[in-house]
Formats: sequence, structure tokens, C-alpha cells
Amino acid sequence: MLAQPPIWLILVAFICAIGPLVFIHEFGHYLVARCFGVGAEIFSIGFGREIFGWNDKRGTRWKVGWLPLGGYVRFVGDADVASAANSDVPAELADKSFQGKPVGQRFLIVLAGPTANFLLAILIIAAFFATVGIPRTPNSVDRVVPGSAAEQAGIRPGDRIESIAGQETPTFEALRYVTALRPGADVSIRIARGGESLTLQARLGAQIVRDEFGQSHRIGLLGIPPPKRVLERPGPLELIPKAVGATISMVGMMIDGIVQIVSGYISPKELSGPLKIAQIAGQQASLGAFEFVALVAMLSINLGFINLLPVPMLDGGHLAFYAIEAVRRRPVGERAQEWAFRGGLAALLALLVFVTINDLSSFGLWERLGRLIG
Repeated sequence: MLAQPPIWLILVAFICAIGPLVFIHEFGHYLVARCFGVGAEIFSIGFGREIFGWNDKRGTRWKVGWLPLGGYVRFVGDADVASAANSDVPAELADKSFQGKPVGQRFLIVLAGPTANFLLAILIIAAFFATVGIPRTPNSVDRVVPGSAAEQAGIRPGDRIESIAGQETPTFEALRYVTALRPGADVSIRIARGGESLTLQARLGAQIVRDEFGQSHRIGLLGIPPPKRVLERPGPLELIPKAVGATISMVGMMIDGIVQIVSGYISPKELSGPLKIAQIAGQQASLGAFEFVALVAMLSINLGFINLLPVPMLDGGHLAFYAIEAVRRRPVGERAQEWAFRGGLAALLALLVFVTINDLSSFGLWERLGRLIG
């Protein structure tokens, strides 16, 4: 078992992971806004009091805040960092105002942030595929563990697992991921056997496993040992399409994970917040550059995906309002938007508190406090 990385490495790794991702996200907004002639007053990485900053020749204040949990671009015409409309925009700046642009341009400016995160992840994944290869371990069954869920379901050596719980499993890696998300779940399994397609029913097993840092995770088990791993090296013209496909697949896995939490197969306690992400960043950095960059790619996909959720205060909430505006041909009322943003902020703050409690629990804080009190 590996020792936990030192605090200084955790902090440095967290900043090195989150800082560039936030910058890429906000720079996506900024770059597309510039293309449409929108002026930017502030470009901030982090929130709170400014640590340092500078003004460029266009009058934009570039700064770094002390709280590295996000960032924002405040455009001309924005009343706050959430891009609420400011009704007191000077006439000479009206043509540079974000709120004064057509709804289609505003939509693209907001969409550019998550898109930039996805593009970064695609480039990183393409680089991995070019240097390491694509995992393509066959989804065929070499042997079945006696007494396992696979044996009880009637799976035999030579079968090929095509899907589990309606999720396609073209590779053993996909099979393992889908299974891990469903500890103790009743699932349907589609297999190919002797030219026929059969559907079997199984109740997956559940096991607590520990990673190299001693942290425990509850996962689902089918009972099929992995065959020898296969890596496929794609051609140069295939790299980007394959990386796009892998990114889309990861987004699908994230959605599947959310569904499993809502369904109750995964405990909400598995949700992680900034503290846990910082710890994981430090752990991956201690394992090496490859593992750390792989984590950055995953976090970039997470950041893009989360920001597309239709929650007020997030990019997805703005996109939903702009879609409604495009259909109605007039903006949603200011009062309705204000209450929606307040509700979205309250929900995000509640989620932040919840995942922070989870993080502290995973560190064993509550157990130590209980022993002290007891």
C-alpha cells in the first residue's frame, strides 16, 4: 500500500489540475465573445480577493483570486459574475455589450466554455492513443469463477458479453466499468453463444476493494476474470475520431453513474468535492506524469459535462434560458431569472456542503472526532 502524498504535493497538484482547466473553460467563453465583438471587463481565475493581476490594452482586467474553485469572465453589460443583465450600460458601450447581442451569439459564447474543456480532453486522449494505444481487450469469457453471479446466470466459457443492463460492452474494459457501477443489482445480460444471441438474468455480487492508497470502494462483480489486455494502435487519421468517441463514451458513463446514484445502487456518499479531488490529484501526481495528465483529461470532461447541466448559475442554465428565448422570441422575465438563479445558487451551495461532508468523512475526520468525544 502506498503512503498518502504530502500536503504540499496535494495543494500543488490541485492547483496545477484545476487552474488550467478553469482557464481553458473561461478562455473558450472569452475567445468566442471576442469573435462577436463583445468586450470583457474582467477575466478571473479563482474567486475572492485578487492575489495579482494586470490590465491588457483592451481594458480587460486579468486576475487570479485566492479561492481556486472556478472562475468567470465578466463581459460588458454584465451586472455580476453570473452574467445577469445590467440595465445601465453606457450608450457608447452598447455595441460591445453581451446582453445586446442576438440570442444565437450569446448561446454560442456560453457553449464555448464546456466545448473548450471537451476539446482539451480530446487532444489529451488522442495523444495517449498515439503513444500507448486504445484498450481493446476482448469481451469474451475465458473462464467463470465458481459460485459467482456469472455462473449462477448460466454464462459459460466461450460466451461473449454484448451488453449488461442495457449498456453495450464492446470491450472487457467497458464490461468491467458497467459492472462496477452496479453492486448487488439485478441486471439482464445479453450474450453471444454459438451464433445465437441470448438474454440471461443475474444478480451481481458486491465487494469492497482497496486501491493502492488504502481507500475502500464498493463495486459490483460478475465473476469473469479478465483476459490478457489488448492495446490497439490507431492510425494518424483515426486518432481524433477515436478520441471523440472515447470522450462521448466517458460522458455516457458519467450519466450512467448519476442514474445508479439516483437508483440507489451507489451511495450518494461516493460523491466527491474539492477536498477529495485535491487528494486524488496529489495521489495521481505521486504516481507519475502519465497518471496525472490522465486525471486532468477526466476532470476536463467532468467540468464540461457538469457545466452543461440545466442548472441556473451554470452554463447549462443560461443555455436553457436562451433556448426558451429563441422559441418565445423574447427573454424570460427578469424576476423569473432572478429567482431561478437564487434557487440554482442555493442548490449548488447545498451540494458543496454535502460533498465536503463526504470528503471529510472519507478522510476519517468524523470517526476521529467520535473517538475523542467518546
